Amino acid sequence: MTIAILGAGKIGEALLAGLLASGTTPTDVVICERVPERATEIVERYGVERSDAPADAVADAEVIVLAVKPGDIASVTGLAADGLRSGAMVLSVAAGIPAASIEALLPAGTPVVRVMPNTPMLVRQAMSAIAAGTTAGVDHLDRAEALMATVGRVVRVPEAQIDLVTAVSGSGPAYLYLVVESMIDAGVLLGLPRPLATELAVQTAVGASTMLRETGEHPALLREAVTSPGGTTAAALRELEDGGLRAAFYDALEACRDRARDLARG
Repeated sequence: MTIAILGAGKIGEALLAGLLASGTTPTDVVICERVPERATEIVERYGVERSDAPADAVADAEVIVLAVKPGDIASVTGLAADGLRSGAMVLSVAAGIPAASIEALLPAGTPVVRVMPNTPMLVRQAMSAIAAGTTAGVDHLDRAEALMATVGRVVRVPEAQIDLVTAVSGSGPAYLYLVVESMIDAGVLLGLPRPLATELAVQTAVGASTMLRETGEHPALLREAVTSPGGTTAAALRELEDGGLRAAFYDALEACRDRARDLARG
């Protein structure tokens, strides 16, 4: 299919790289990026087509990916609407922008699928959730899932759950980075050289995540397997629980959900 990617920032580039790695021909992709230097960089790196006008970029596209910042959605979508071909599907990765808001800027009946990815799509390990707008059907979700599967795993949810997805996986990498950062700093405090503490913490996070995925075990069972009665891990976990770690995560995810809802309301 022919694809137009409006916005060539990190998310737009990550999706582009995934598409090309999965077999999409560069000449079937056109990018539109308002920063000329960035557009030139992307074209030289990937060999895709380029258009500086959104309406021209989408003219022949079957799928239009909105990968611009949320604050630019209205202006870019409005400009692109003039060139949209009949039957084209719009895929939005803009956080906090409801499908209905995008649909209102497009010709009546244009199918819109909303996507909440996360930044590990940069290494093709994303967790993306897709939700259909009012006129998108199963075939549009199938197409969206195929596109997002090039950069990681995909689940389908009702749009009403997108803000909840944002709280768990959309913003989730930042929580894990903070945990790893804290482990590194604690290791340095204990007396380890920072490069060694970093290697230990990062690989521990990678290994633990891999075990969660590959074993399919509940995290509580994997945690218990590491925790000997009266042992070192039990002592550490008691401190984390006493420090309110679990409650802090509850509060953090609720705050993230509420902020996502605020953004959606404008």
